[in-house]
Amino acid sequence: MSDEGAAGALAAALLAALREVPGLSQVADGRPVQAGDAAATIEIGPESDWGHKSGAGAELRFAVTIACGGEQPGRVRGLIAAARARLEAIGPEPGSGWRLVTLAMVRSRSVREDGPRWRGSLDYRARMLRA
Repeated sequence: MSDEGAAGALAAALLAALREVPGLSQVADGRPVQAGDAAATIEIGPESDWGHKSGAGAELRFAVTIACGGEQPGRVRGLIAAARARLEAIGPEPGSGWRLVTLAMVRSRSVREDGPRWRGSLDYRARMLRA
């Protein structure tokens, strides 16, 4: 099932939540050409049918990636923790006629990049039903 409605509703809710994370200078849906010092991007990936015989549903996988400067991983870890708290506070009604049933973190990690840069990521599974 490919339904842009579920992905669009989820993307809007994710962007709104991440824009409330203190310390992020930029939040984008997809990788920006130029990113600020502490930038978050969301990428909604695989989508599969999660409906039932009397209603439409979708299971979506998405990743939130945060890149920032710093000599040590403390800054990126703090931003990841703040982002995770905001994402997990998203209500069940993200909009556009969809209901968020479950949101589960699958994994997280942080890695050093070239120079004093760090990249952290959060991978989630969201299950949604058409309201």
